[in-house]
Amino acid sequence: MDTATLVNFDIENGKEVIDALDRNGKTPNVALWAKIPDYEDWRLVIASDRLDQTSSLSGYTEINEALKRAGFPFRRKPTISLRPMDKPFIQALRRTFASTADTYGMRLGGQMFGDQYLEDAFVYRIR
Repeated sequence: MDTATLVNFDIENGKEVIDALDRNGKTPNVALWAKIPDYEDWRLVIASDRLDQTSSLSGYTEINEALKRAGFPFRRKPTISLRPMDKPFIQALRRTFASTADTYGMRLGGQMFGDQYLEDAFVYRIR
C-alpha cells in the first residue's frame, strides 16, 4: 500500500497543535510528524513532561482540553501519538539531539531510535 505524503497543510496544522499546547502550559519536549511501520499513516508524536504520564487517557484528555481552549477545530485535529517521556524512543531522540540548538525542520528516517524504527519524520522540536 502506498504511504500518504506529508504536505505543507499537515506541517502547518501540526505547528498549530504544538502552539496551542505551548499556550496552555503543556509544552512538548518532543514533537514531530513520524511515519512509523506500525501505522499506514503519519502520526503527530508528542512527548511532554507537562502532560500527565500516569495514563495515556489522561494525557490525551489534557491535549484535547488544550486544543479546545485554543479554539482548534476538531475536524482539523491530526492523529496524535502520545508517548511517555520514559520510553526508549523518546529518550534516544532526546539524547541524540540534546546539544542541537534548533531541530525545527530536520528530516529523520531510515533509522532506529531506542525501540522504534522511523521510516520518515519531520521534526518540530526535540529538547
